[in-house]
Amino acid sequence: MTTQPDPPVPSRGRTAALFAASVLLATPACAQDWNDEGANADGQTPAFQGQTRAPEAQGSVRLETAVVADGLDHPWGMDPLPDGSWLVTERSGALRMVAADGTLSEPIGGVPQVDARGQGGLLDVLVAPDFAQSRRIWLSYAAPSATEPGKNSTGVATATLSQDGRTLDGVTEIFRQQPAWASDKHFGSRLVLDREGMLFVTLGERSDPEPRATAQDDDNHIGKLVRISPDGKPAGAGTAGWLPDVWSKGHRNVQAAALDGEGRLWTVEMGPQGGDELNQPQKGLNYGWPIITYGEDYDGTPIGEGITAQDGLEQPVYYWDPVIAPSGLAIYDGAMFPEWNGDILVGGLAAQALVRLDLDGDRVAGEARYLEGIGRVRDVAVAADGSLMLLTDADNGQMVRVTRAE
Repeated sequence: MTTQPDPPVPSRGRTAALFAASVLLATPACAQDWNDEGANADGQTPAFQGQTRAPEAQGSVRLETAVVADGLDHPWGMDPLPDGSWLVTERSGALRMVAADGTLSEPIGGVPQVDARGQGGLLDVLVAPDFAQSRRIWLSYAAPSATEPGKNSTGVATATLSQDGRTLDGVTEIFRQQPAWASDKHFGSRLVLDREGMLFVTLGERSDPEPRATAQDDDNHIGKLVRISPDGKPAGAGTAGWLPDVWSKGHRNVQAAALDGEGRLWTVEMGPQGGDELNQPQKGLNYGWPIITYGEDYDGTPIGEGITAQDGLEQPVYYWDPVIAPSGLAIYDGAMFPEWNGDILVGGLAAQALVRLDLDGDRVAGEARYLEGIGRVRDVAVAADGSLMLLTDADNGQMVRVTRAE
């Protein structure tokens, strides 16, 4: 018989906030407004029809939202536990448990030290499929360098959650992006287990011009997607000259990743000013950054030579210009919204919305945006009952449940 853990201690002054917020039409009256906006990068054209500005996805689903927990300090990642509660990270460095009734725990002890400057901090959390037996989780975070003060890089650690839910035991760092940089941006950090039990870790190119220029180099983790075993052993593409844990390269800042029903990895990465990308990263391929991009630098100048295509570099499945600033990805598989099964759901930070992509095979056939104005959506997940869970990134961040309105 499995012993159930004691519930975590509720946080003082931070209690459940389960209340209905509103009922919203899934396809807003001005749903096409985003396609009417001008592109940031003039003169760029898609490589194929439907690569950008897909038509409005049809549907008449009505959505209801309810705040499950609030008072979160810039929440970043979440993953459900078997008992219906959720683990949620806060960028400031806290890992918390949100009970099924919305009760928010005190910070769980034993979390690795993080560098919480800028876009850093405690980032994603992933619960093992066999958590009921192993109680194992993984965390990603901005890891401060022990030997080079002021520098940092993306780290991944594994641990077990104590039976009482109060602390992490056996915390072991299994991956550290190399090299470290004096930057507080572009850590990537989404964690996804594939069907072979290997762990994908998305990374960024650290934003600054100097590290950006190395994203095409083979001797580092800058701008790479890596694949490792659950204990950190390399399980990359095996491409000659690449580091043994690198799966694909040429990425800018991937903060959204998930497997589809066939076990294939999909990612959405942040572009510069324009050029957010949906990709399906393949073993050993090069996705082009910073040589090609459907965007421009923040000062309006071209990235590199300002080109969007080159032989040997992969095209995105879809791109946005203007950007949505994507973070968090789920591929819907549930009973509550059966018409969405197989669709891609993305959190929009700049869009302040939930973005849905309707797929026709491996191409985007339509796009819709819901809950516009809800706040900066940092993460998206599908709950066991088919409802959606969103995290909004703010000083007073929220965990929001999205259900079908009657």
